[in-house]
Amino acid sequence: MASSSGWRAWWPDDRAKQSFAAGAREIAPALVATSIWGFVTGIAMVSAGFSQSMAAWMSVLVYAGSAQLTALPLMAAGSPLWLVFAAACVVNIRFVIFGAALQPYFRHYGWKQRLALGYWLSDLGFVFFLTRYGQAKRKGTRSQTWYYLGLIVPGWWSWQAATLLGIYLGDVIPRSWSLEYAATFALMAVAIPLVRQMPMVCAVVVAGGLAWVSQPLPLRLGLAIAVIGGVAAGVLAERWCARRRTEQR
Repeated sequence: MASSSGWRAWWPDDRAKQSFAAGAREIAPALVATSIWGFVTGIAMVSAGFSQSMAAWMSVLVYAGSAQLTALPLMAAGSPLWLVFAAACVVNIRFVIFGAALQPYFRHYGWKQRLALGYWLSDLGFVFFLTRYGQAKRKGTRSQTWYYLGLIVPGWWSWQAATLLGIYLGDVIPRSWSLEYAATFALMAVAIPLVRQMPMVCAVVVAGGLAWVSQPLPLRLGLAIAVIGGVAAGVLAERWCARRRTEQR
């Protein structure tokens, strides 16, 4: 699908609809976890002093739960705007790595289309997509694009709906329920079964270890370090496995 064909080329045919449905089916169990997280984020924004309308607009325009939760205490404390942006960028720097990994699949699109695809990207969408197509010999097919859309579009809608519920109805939920922990455990239950190969195991172990030891760092720099370290470990492990396979032939 060439970029010169414009947005009309995005109209789905039967095969595209099947790919979209496959992505939606695979991401569906994870939406429970992300919805809980979105609900907690909605409550947090209102608790930080945002009006309900401001919180709703922030959810739509930012669409990044970890960055929002990082920025909220800084904004509530009256921190300089540059510091708020810097903290949010540090937390979300992992999406630069995600985008680089997905570039071969979407580089044939125009910049507006790639910008839209990047806005909708989520952590679990990235994981599910590479789990399915990470070893694909042919990259940039129409089926891959529609599978990706099947992952990210339902995720966006479920996040926004859950966040709005948290913004407007969060006061009725007792704080003693500690929903943020429920969301974390739910996300782990979804993500852990996806760790099936040695490179993924190495990436998860290294990223988790770095995240743990770097907790004292300011602006959640530990998250960026964990992402970079996990990706590096996964790449090195993949190269080692490929070399072993070559030697065994």
